[in-house]
Amino acid sequence: MALTVSAQRIPHLKALVHLAALYPLINLYYAAINDRLGADPVEAVIHFTGIGALNLLLISLLISPAAKFFKMGFLIHVRRIIGLYAFTYAVCHLLNFLSFEVQFDLQLFVDEIFERPYITVGMTAFLFLLSLAVTSTAKMRRKMKRKWQTLHNFSYLIGLLVVIHFYWSVKSEIIEPLIYAAIYALLMALRHQKLKGWVKKIRPQ
Repeated sequence: MALTVSAQRIPHLKALVHLAALYPLINLYYAAINDRLGADPVEAVIHFTGIGALNLLLISLLISPAAKFFKMGFLIHVRRIIGLYAFTYAVCHLLNFLSFEVQFDLQLFVDEIFERPYITVGMTAFLFLLSLAVTSTAKMRRKMKRKWQTLHNFSYLIGLLVVIHFYWSVKSEIIEPLIYAAIYALLMALRHQKLKGWVKKIRPQ
């Protein structure tokens, strides 16, 4: 039996998504300002925003198969919002690193990108995510036509890069990154046919 939500309820659903995504971020920085993040607040802020971006990205990848399997088509209405919040958390993650780890020393930051593989992978994922955020509007979708879907399917690659970034960034306790890797692999398995079609489209002829 399909679970439906009326058009009048969609704004309420979107409001709940906004609240669920924004509250943890606001609470994080409130706790940081009031020195409530423990012995290493910098690490806490960087880790929280990075994990938040990964969680939201995986949720956005879950929406299509979940909407199809559970016949909950209304979920598609919040997919774009969740994707944009994944980008928002990623921006915060990057800004936290720039401000706390390299003190906005751009030369040092560039050196870090080229010298540390996990940062190289993370920045690559961020640039892809930036391109999706910039082209997320309905106007851009109409303008790009078929190319829009091909571009936005790069979210599959972004998910892989972020999981690798997380795995390489931890110094110990790799169980959590492995759990995320397993979740990502499951999400890709759910759309393996679509994934194969996308790979064919972007593969050089």
